[in-house]
Amino acid sequence: MEKSVTKDMTTGSPFKLIVQFFVPLFLGMLFQQFYSMMDTIIVGKALGVHALAAVGATGSINFMIIGFCMGVCSGFAIPVAQRFGAGDYHSLRKYVANSVWLSVAFSVVMTLVVCLLCKNILLWMKTPEDIFSDAYIYIFIIFAGIPVIYLYNLLSGIIRSLGDSKSPLLFLVFSSLLNITLDLIFILVFSMGVAGAAFATVIAQAVSGILCLFYMKKKFVILKIERDEWRPERTYMSHLCNMGIPMGLQYSITAIGSVILQTAVNTLGSVAVASITAGSKVSMFFACPFDAMGGTMTTYAGQNVGAGKIDRVGAGVKACCIIGFVYSMIAFVVLFFFGEQISLLFVDGTEKEILHNSWLFLVINAAFYILLALVNIVRFTIQGMGFSRFAILAGVCEMIARSIVGVWLVPVFGYMAACAASPVAWLFADFFLIPAFFAVSKKLKAAKQQRS
Repeated sequence: MEKSVTKDMTTGSPFKLIVQFFVPLFLGMLFQQFYSMMDTIIVGKALGVHALAAVGATGSINFMIIGFCMGVCSGFAIPVAQRFGAGDYHSLRKYVANSVWLSVAFSVVMTLVVCLLCKNILLWMKTPEDIFSDAYIYIFIIFAGIPVIYLYNLLSGIIRSLGDSKSPLLFLVFSSLLNITLDLIFILVFSMGVAGAAFATVIAQAVSGILCLFYMKKKFVILKIERDEWRPERTYMSHLCNMGIPMGLQYSITAIGSVILQTAVNTLGSVAVASITAGSKVSMFFACPFDAMGGTMTTYAGQNVGAGKIDRVGAGVKACCIIGFVYSMIAFVVLFFFGEQISLLFVDGTEKEILHNSWLFLVINAAFYILLALVNIVRFTIQGMGFSRFAILAGVCEMIARSIVGVWLVPVFGYMAACAASPVAWLFADFFLIPAFFAVSKKLKAAKQQRS
């Protein structure tokens, strides 16, 4: 085993281990959001409000499809983390091999289907005519890059499942710089419009995935898969699907609510769409720590459940919640006083209405970041414990909440209702997730007692 890159999270202080794993993962996600933000900043500044709205109008459907890919890959990494925690490296390698076969199949089918349907989807979402063409070009290119999304997310997930959250960070830093460079070249030099931003994102993602592949082959001795281990096996694939598909559906089901909400926002006009786009990009940047907390707890819980140390999972949740609550308060203060100034990254200072609307969105969301912290920490802990199907139910709760806001509240209360959609969704999810965590913990402890 390659001691220098893998990390055992089943012994030592939970708080210290979580912080050590969290920081590189957070920085990696920060850079990932950074180059996503750069797309939006350059589009907004160089191409104008209509182009910004076009990219923003694809956000929910983008999240639904790409989120499924990311969720599936995260689920595939859970059995790898559990086998690593148990010290069963032969099964670990078989899980890795079978996850590769599944990812290839999923990526090919998904790319063909969504590229054929994306124009119809934008029509169903009532995308405004003045931004429809740019929205279609942008999302078609992003969807054509689904295979490289699987490549990066699968490989980085496997690397993190072995306790190494630093290496994916380095690859993302490099690809972030590449993405920004390509944005500037494609948009400002070659005048490729929103297509340039989409191509830059796909190419940068591909580079990240290729770097992960070379790194894994060079550094992880335990991942040197023998010929017989490459053979597809139904048992392994079934278990991987039981972990991955529910996590993917969690994102997609959640995003269905976002699509319904986006459809309602689209009826409010391009100014509202641009306001939500700018606010969402800033909010996603500030929400990176919550995503990193979730990724950290998936690996932490997976390794400790694999090692049979169920009590350490609860201690880890408490430690991560402390981090999440402290950060939530800091983020609210920053966005309350500087949210409008930060939104200037995306739109010109003369767009007073968009800037004010963006600030409203940020403040309303940040006031409830503690709820988001709980959603990510508890949901991903449950997934790491091996109960991925609960993620679907949590996603259903979020979908119902956003759908209610989109169908009934936005037509009545307008933009303010759209701003409140995510906090309502987080609250619905927490009502389900917190009792679910205690239930699965009790179940695992009972199963452990029976075995002993």
